[in-house]
Amino acid sequence: MSTNIDKLHDDHDHGPSGGIMRWITTTNHKDIGTMYLWFSLIMFFIGGLMALVIRAELFQPGLQLVVPGFFNQMTTMHALVMIFGAVMPAFVGLANWQLPIMIGAPDMALPRLNNWSFWILPFAFTMMLSTLFMESGGPAAGWTLYPPLSLQGGDSFPFTILSIHMLGVSSILGAINVIATILNMRAPGMTLMKMPIFVWTWLITAFLLIASMPVLAGAVTMLLTDKFFGTMFFTASGGGDPVMFQHIFWFFGHPEVYILILPAFGIVSTIIPAFSRKRLFGYDSMVYATASIALLSFIVWAHHMFTVGMPLAGEIFFMFTTMLIAIPTGVKVFNWVATMWRGSMTFETPMLFAIAFIVLFTIGGFSGLMLAMVPADFQYHDTYFVVAHFHYVLVPGAVFAIMGAVYYWLPKWTGKMYNEGLGKLHFWLTTIFVNLTFFPMHFVGLAGMPRRIPDYAVQFADFNAIASVGAFGFGLSQLLFVYILFNTLKKDVTAEDKVWEGAEGLEWTLSSPPPYHSFEKAPKVD
Repeated sequence: MSTNIDKLHDDHDHGPSGGIMRWITTTNHKDIGTMYLWFSLIMFFIGGLMALVIRAELFQPGLQLVVPGFFNQMTTMHALVMIFGAVMPAFVGLANWQLPIMIGAPDMALPRLNNWSFWILPFAFTMMLSTLFMESGGPAAGWTLYPPLSLQGGDSFPFTILSIHMLGVSSILGAINVIATILNMRAPGMTLMKMPIFVWTWLITAFLLIASMPVLAGAVTMLLTDKFFGTMFFTASGGGDPVMFQHIFWFFGHPEVYILILPAFGIVSTIIPAFSRKRLFGYDSMVYATASIALLSFIVWAHHMFTVGMPLAGEIFFMFTTMLIAIPTGVKVFNWVATMWRGSMTFETPMLFAIAFIVLFTIGGFSGLMLAMVPADFQYHDTYFVVAHFHYVLVPGAVFAIMGAVYYWLPKWTGKMYNEGLGKLHFWLTTIFVNLTFFPMHFVGLAGMPRRIPDYAVQFADFNAIASVGAFGFGLSQLLFVYILFNTLKKDVTAEDKVWEGAEGLEWTLSSPPPYHSFEKAPKVD
């Protein structure tokens, strides 16, 4: 009994300070992780509302609700908000919460830097969203910001560029922190090859961030100087080359899409073994596959640019390297399926999200292989087929993994169990509507409907109507997710320390919720 009293006393002594200042000045990885997750949820809804504007406009052919210029602003902002505001901060929030308790560390290696890398985000996004209220409107050149279109952006242009710079700084600082934590603060006995896969995927993602973000910063700075300082990097009339921007952008852009999916691979590799009650099949090959995907991601960038008039040898090189990525990805999918094989599986909400992830992400992977073929890509390029491809990878891929992770770790974080029935209802609604939204896009894309347009030919009307209904269904089903979160937080039902029967790892040795300062004495790993 006395030890419990001591423990409580300690918690009280070294707990968080009260009020709003707790959150502004905190250096605790759990607090910062929580702030990242709430921030990403808010941005998820803001980005979602923008998507609903797009889908409402496309419900019928003809110009219905918004002017084409605003439509373009919505397509651009939706992507920027979802990528940099929803998915990336969500993964960083999960990393903040989980990495220290997975490797047996007391906190992140650089706690003050951690606080700063979060607090940059709200200011960056306020600046980006404020552009929608300017006279010239928000950025409307697509999230890729291709010149010359982006250079015609009006007043919002420098604001967009500065906010992207700030987001990049936040990501780089976060990545440095992750690397320093993982390499320096592991519990005694935890070698690199004993780390949980989630930790591995985040380590590799952090290196990708540090390698690719500065390239984006360089590209957008060159845009800025083209606009305001008379340089001619991308202005053809002054001897510049607009296609060079695409090369620089996609050298960042393709590693970026793997930054958005590798942590998701780590999450799925954590959830599947827990509910299959088996060790992860092929741990070593998972690590090597993740590293190979990361390395290959730097030599495939020009597959976004097959139609710009590259030499044939260049096109063939990028076609083959792109197809090569399918091999390590296939290894991962095989390992997940092999982990489930003959396992004593149960289908709680996190497991459902993980299985849906495998199936739907694989569909997205296959449509990516179709896009990788140069002659085929000439047909598919800039159609809704591309939209279908990347949404299948990012929504049932990254977003499903995040939702699965929240359901998996929420009882650990809060010490309260969510409502399993509502969780499953949320999963089924989300899965049905996601497919209803994005599957028809394959068909309209193959039939030749261009992307990023507010109006379209009448033959695409039926499929677009289905996709729009699906999008609204998907959006409304996420309100159920918010209800589940709040309902869990105010419940009295406490969760056990080891919430899931098959879960393994250091985080499950802590109480639920974990103490404010976990692992003050480093645990030993056999």
